[in-house]
Amino acid sequence: MEKLMSTEKTQTSNLHRIVIVGGGAGGLELATRLGNQLGKHQHAEIILVDAALTHIWKPLLHEVAAGTLNSYEDELNYFAHASQHHFEFFLGRLTDLDRASKKIVLGALKDEDGKEVAPERCIAYDTLVLAIGSTSNDFGTPGAKEHCIFLDSRPQADRFQREFLSLYLEAQARNLIEPHENTLNIAIIGAGATGVELAAELHHAANQFSKYGLNSIDPKDVKISLIEAAPRILPALSERVSEGAEKELQKIGVNVLKNCRVTHIDAHKVYCEGDIQIPATLKVWSAGIKAPDFLKNIGGLETNRINQLVVKPSLQTTLDDDIFAMGDCACYIPTGAERPVPPRAQVANQEAIFLAKALAHRLQNKPLGTFEFKDKGSLVSLSNQSTVGNILGNINVEGLFARMMYVSLYRFHQVALHGVFKTSLMIIKDLLSKGSSPQLKLH
Repeated sequence: MEKLMSTEKTQTSNLHRIVIVGGGAGGLELATRLGNQLGKHQHAEIILVDAALTHIWKPLLHEVAAGTLNSYEDELNYFAHASQHHFEFFLGRLTDLDRASKKIVLGALKDEDGKEVAPERCIAYDTLVLAIGSTSNDFGTPGAKEHCIFLDSRPQADRFQREFLSLYLEAQARNLIEPHENTLNIAIIGAGATGVELAAELHHAANQFSKYGLNSIDPKDVKISLIEAAPRILPALSERVSEGAEKELQKIGVNVLKNCRVTHIDAHKVYCEGDIQIPATLKVWSAGIKAPDFLKNIGGLETNRINQLVVKPSLQTTLDDDIFAMGDCACYIPTGAERPVPPRAQVANQEAIFLAKALAHRLQNKPLGTFEFKDKGSLVSLSNQSTVGNILGNINVEGLFARMMYVSLYRFHQVALHGVFKTSLMIIKDLLSKGSSPQLKLH
């Protein structure tokens, strides 16, 4: 076997090495905080590893898919950010974990043509934080993998946007030969926050296409079906919020199907129990999540049925105190609770804040403390129609106030990464460019 390239700790760098795998909302924020607190003052060496070169906030993926957000304008480059915040970035995908020698293995890097750019490599660690996130869970539904787009990553969102735009361009070309009516059927499986937000955003995008001259498909002929197996949409939120969101979706013509369990999918239709058949050219699966399959018992660590790493109140994995897990790939059930903390962005944010303090305490041999999740509520954007949700557990909000709060969530994420001054400049830039730039990505 060919000897692996290894990133060992050198004599010039005998600092405690903290390796974070996964540059999502939680992992990137943790690397930034640790870089500013420990890396800047040479108290520890901080390394972030991710399989992509750039970061985009995952709750924005539905806007990327609809084309109402240009992902290339809102992305963050890991190398540039690392150089500004005193940590190192390594490009690569985690493939294995050697707990005995305290190393992670990154798969070979390949370019778009499949040519190997770099061989398999190892990175040594003293403390390892796994923040790999989650992927969609299709529950083994026949045809889902072959015919659906899973809106869990930037490439998948970009793929949907390209296919969505291509259908409009195709319809426009056909109309030059022989004008006729065009209908576009879109099915979204799963009416959680992602599915609901995507349905509303696609309705908005359909109207924007028409304004920009791509009117071969009339907005009223874009048929969006939102399919949910539960008795109501947004089952994680209150009934009042769920009912309000459903009314808004029905108002804009979204076909909401509840108590509708998908049995199988083919190239042209989604089939549900009760012999229900839903025509669909574009199909999106957003009905559940799981941690990536390769995490199942990785390094002999304890995982649950959806591959999440089981962690203690300190967020240390149950079988190795040198390995922590956070975000969607971690399963933490607080004492007295029946369910794990939910896989939401605010959980990852709070875990990043906790771990930044806990890992600093670890270097000083102080107690790590116990992670406590404080649920600040959930907000769901219905594009330019409305925003609904609840805050502080049971206060329902909607309308302009809710919209302002929803927008502020992303700004708080930017503040955590860039600071108040730079985020303020970004807000000013966005306001100035809003009137001069297209409201839809048309390429």
